[in-house]
Order: sequence, then C-alpha cells, then structure tokens
Amino acid sequence: MREKSSVLVIGGGIAGIQASLDLADRGLEVYLVEKTPSIGGRMAQLDKTFPTMDCSICILAPKMIECFRHPNIKLLTYSEVEEVSGSAGNFTVKVLRNPRFVDESKCTGCGTCMQKCPIKVPNEFEMGLGMRRAIYLPFPQAVPRVATIDKDNCLYFQKGVCKICEKFCQANAVDFDKKPEELTINVSAIIIATGFNLFNPSIIGEYGYKQYKNVITSLELERLVNASGPTGGKLLRPSDGKEPNEIAFIQCVGSRSQRKKCFPYCSSVCCMYATKESIILKEHKPEVEVYIFYIELRVFGKGFQEFVTRAREEWDVEYIRGRPDEIIEDPKTRDLIVRYEDTLDRKVKELKVGLVVLCPALIPNDSNTKLEKILGAELDEHGFFKSKDPLFAPVDTNVPGIFICGYSQGPKDIPESVAQSSGAAARAAEVIALVASEEN
Repeated sequence: MREKSSVLVIGGGIAGIQASLDLADRGLEVYLVEKTPSIGGRMAQLDKTFPTMDCSICILAPKMIECFRHPNIKLLTYSEVEEVSGSAGNFTVKVLRNPRFVDESKCTGCGTCMQKCPIKVPNEFEMGLGMRRAIYLPFPQAVPRVATIDKDNCLYFQKGVCKICEKFCQANAVDFDKKPEELTINVSAIIIATGFNLFNPSIIGEYGYKQYKNVITSLELERLVNASGPTGGKLLRPSDGKEPNEIAFIQCVGSRSQRKKCFPYCSSVCCMYATKESIILKEHKPEVEVYIFYIELRVFGKGFQEFVTRAREEWDVEYIRGRPDEIIEDPKTRDLIVRYEDTLDRKVKELKVGLVVLCPALIPNDSNTKLEKILGAELDEHGFFKSKDPLFAPVDTNVPGIFICGYSQGPKDIPESVAQSSGAAARAAEVIALVASEEN
C-alpha cells in the first residue's frame, strides 16, 4: 500500500479505535499509537454504560480484538508521538516505542510470569484499590495480550537481582536488554483522540478525599462494583470491608467552579453516570439508600430524562439540590457526615452516610500540551483541542490534515465520541482522496 494512503491515530480509547476501524475498512493503512500497554482507554474501566445499562467491556472488547486483527491496522502500544513535520497529504512522524522488556512476537499471555513475580504494587487500572505485579497485564481483556515489566518497581532494574520471570517464561519472551525504538512513518492525515484525565478531588480539601478512606471517586466505585474488580463486584467500604447502607454522590467536584485549580465547564456526563451507578448499587443491594447532590440535572440526550425518572420512581434514588460544603468523619464508626444547604427549601442540613462518592471533573489529557507543540494544533482556554469551526468544521483543527474527535475536543459521552470519531475518519479519508486526485 502506498505510504500516502496512511493515517496516524493518536489515542487508543473508544474514539481512536472506532476511527481506526472506519479507516481500515475503507482499505486505508492506519497507525494507532497508544501510550499505555493496551488499547481500550477509560471505557475499559467502566462496569456498564448509560442509559441502556449494557456491559461496557462486552461492547468494547470485540472492537479491541478487531483492531488487533485487522490487516490494515498497525498497533503501536506503549508508544508516543515525538515529532511531526510536513503538511496535509505528506506528514512525517517520529514515534518512540518504549520497551516492554517482553518480546511481543513470543509472549503468549499465559500469566506464569505474573504468578511468580514477588513484587506487588498498586494497580492503576483498579484506581489503586487492587494490586498488580511488577510484570503485568493492565487488565484481563488487554490488547495486545502481552506482559509489560514495570521498570520502576522491578527488582532486577532497581537492585540487579531476581529475574524470576525470565526463569519461568517457557516462551523465552522476557528480554531485559530491550531498548527504546524510534520509528519514522509517513502519513497523509492525523487524528487526535487523546481522551480525558480525572480532576484530583484532594484539591478540594473539605471533601476529605485521601483523608477519609470512605470518600472515593466515581471511577473507583466503577471498579468496586465490577465483577472483575478488586472485590469481585462486592461493594465494600475501603475502611473496614463492610457494606455501606447509605451512599451519597456529590456532583460537579472540580467542575462548574471558579475556584482556583478547578474548571468552569460542565463535564457533560456526570449526572448520567451517577444515576447509572446508583441503579447498579440498587441492583447489588436493593435496601441501600442512595442520595445524589446536584446543582442542576443536565440530562439532554436521548432517553436520559426517562433514565433519571426510572431511578427516582423505580429505584427510589433521592436527588438533593445543593452542593455540600463539608464532609466530616465520625472517628468511631468511620461514617461520614455531609453538611449541605438544600437550595429548594434554603435550609442547612446534615446527612450521615457510610460512603461518599465524588464525581470529579473530566479534564483534558496531560499529553495535549505536548501534542500542541508537536502538531501545531491549537488548544482552547481549558486545554482541549480547538475546532476550526464548531458548526461547519467541528472535527477540523487549525492545521490542515489534522483532525480531532472524542473527549480530546471537549466533554461528551461515548455515543457522541464514537459518532465524532467516524466524522474525523471521513475527513481524513477526504484528504487522502484529494491527494490521489491531485496525483492523477
């Protein structure tokens, strides 16, 4: 295939995966670059999706596998874009491939090395609630199914001892001498699909995140209620391993705020995923009492209002209009007292619960700033990539041939991200068609 019929996709979440599949199915060559050891992104961490309550990984995993097996897609995981030159139709891209210290062509993903490794560290995929080994798969459905050695925690790299994974690897896949590789590829177009990060709730000290064990984030809750999560799907309080009987969600933590280090925009999905998680909690334990503190309910999508109505009427989820001012822990029981103003009756009240779930702002990916310098694509005042024209060119950037999709462009849910990624893929295909017509 001609080099000019290639597209670079940066980011291996659901938006990047869908863009890659759309382009590959058109017969175009795709380089999918993902900085972590596996594609899948944030969607892989979710238990279910709203408002249909479908299993998240059941939707995502087939697309991940299709991406891996597609003859027109080259997966470059554990890799980062370092340099881009050229223009639309003829970009030259340098990609740095970080060493896994495991040969991808030999590793069978059997897991023996992980069973034998003596080192345990907090698991990032489980939001630190579970543990993993120094040689690991990010999660059970990881693609590619190839182990990665965490150099910062490996005994061999830190102290020059161990190598037990190499000893027990029957495929002889472990290679401690692996070095970073630099690849140079030529592409006609580039699609940015970098996704989002989570706001750090500990910035808002009065909520007690990282101070009180029973104050967790919504994504941590997703892992706790997931059957493949650290507790096997049982909702247990981090402080004592007991099931909470009352749970409070607090919306807009770090978003819709003029406070320093916070963000003024709405993250778009928090009202809905808090509602989804409330229903999941009720499914797990019908007698649990669930409260959602909100400023306004922003439920603008298809079936969203009906979903909230179901939560209220069928599952008895209680919505409280007001933003809590403070959370205080009872040192004896580790229960939490939420102090808030009910803005409907204008009274200051207190609510005692066993667990508080913070819904943090979804913020631009840290890599956006670096990519802005490399690609020349402009960021907006929040750190998202800016559309050339929100109405007439929503997936175009200020740089011809470079397109954006998903949360890299701004807050949106999964269906909207997927739809936009298909739009970005179509625009990239247009660039290639234009180059071909000019050559002829």
